Amino acid sequence: MTHRMLLRSGHVVTMDPAIGDLPQGDVLIEDGKITAVEQHIDADVDAEVLDMTGRIVVPGFVDTHRHTWETPLRGCAPDATLDDYFVDVLDTFAPVYTPEDVYAGNLAGTLECLNAGITTLVDWSHINNTPEHPDAALQALTETGIRAQYAYGSANTSLSDYWFDSGIVMPGDDVRRVRSTYFASDSGLLTMALATRGPGFCTNDVVTAEWGLARELGIPLTAHVAMGRLAGRFGMVRQLHGLGLLGPDTTYVHCCYLSEEEWRMVADSGGTVSVAPQVETQMGHGWPPVMQAIEHGLRPSLSIDVVTTVPGDMFTQIRAAFGAERARVNADCWQANLPVPDTMLTARQMLEIATLNGAHVAGLEDRTGSLTPGKRADVVALDATALNMAPVHDAAAAVTLSADVSNVDTVIVDGVIHKRDGRLLADVGRARRLVEESRDRLVAATEARKRQA
Repeated sequence: MTHRMLLRSGHVVTMDPAIGDLPQGDVLIEDGKITAVEQHIDADVDAEVLDMTGRIVVPGFVDTHRHTWETPLRGCAPDATLDDYFVDVLDTFAPVYTPEDVYAGNLAGTLECLNAGITTLVDWSHINNTPEHPDAALQALTETGIRAQYAYGSANTSLSDYWFDSGIVMPGDDVRRVRSTYFASDSGLLTMALATRGPGFCTNDVVTAEWGLARELGIPLTAHVAMGRLAGRFGMVRQLHGLGLLGPDTTYVHCCYLSEEEWRMVADSGGTVSVAPQVETQMGHGWPPVMQAIEHGLRPSLSIDVVTTVPGDMFTQIRAAFGAERARVNADCWQANLPVPDTMLTARQMLEIATLNGAHVAGLEDRTGSLTPGKRADVVALDATALNMAPVHDAAAAVTLSADVSNVDTVIVDGVIHKRDGRLLADVGRARRLVEESRDRLVAATEARKRQA
């Protein structure tokens, strides 16, 4: 029997240029798929009606790069630079992570995403110290019901072994096991990618082997490039080009110090870009290159990266990118005594970057990213009657520049309601208990390790 859900009388910002915005509109969902977006839809008697009066209805946000396993470490490195992070997190906590810690992190972390209106997540999981670690991560992703691309990453048991010209290739047999066990189809809520360290961090043989493994399995790749004091000087994209590995299946994360030549290489190869603006400005990766990506014909997306150091919501990322980019351009124009260009980022562009562009980068634009009939129903409604949003002059600007997590009233993923009337429909208490227990165990384990050193 068909299950119908009707979102009635919301201010619908579809992010679909063919439909546009409906100041008072309806969205019809049937069996998890959007079937109509119109000013008024006559619902059948068997439709579940959700009153969206006073709500702004948008596509769910897409986070294209988050190390979700680090949720138990939230706020452990508030003042860290990128160099500090490698030591304080990857060389301190990561080696003592158990599968139970990964499960707790992914469970609490994905519920955090859903609570904040993030309906699609690229889980950049470089914590696969044993085969049980990816199993735990995937168990949590499955239980929460989020749409996610699980990006299988390396182990992290030693900073020197895995991040300094590493000769250790990710275990191909286990990557194949995870692919065959959990991803027999690429059409489900969960899809798979390979989270690879790339040139500069690994030897060329390792880089070639990992790119080859991903292509053997028909899964995309995602890699950090051109950030911070070290990786900003590696010329990683140029090295990949020299190895003949560039392609449309690769997402490049950060990209703060790409050369002009490398930007052209990414664009010409059909690669995609993920920017983590709060982390990049705060931890010293470099200026968030949102406009650089756009100027090279690319469609940048946004990501959270690490909650060890920054908040885990998309509103923060939108405003960090918007403020940083406009500050940079304004300063350059002031220095040159020139007016600001017409190409300055806009509030509406930021919403597109956080939704439709994110779906594009995650390889899911045919399923999500806009409220388009035929796509899966990943929908977020924000309470625009709240004092921090009202009165609304521009709905897109209200979302990108005024809203916060407290305004996220309703969250739907694949037609399933995960948050309603501002409350998550999940066992939040259990998730919090597990992540707090994980924190305590990890702190104790690192202290014990220090005493043994």
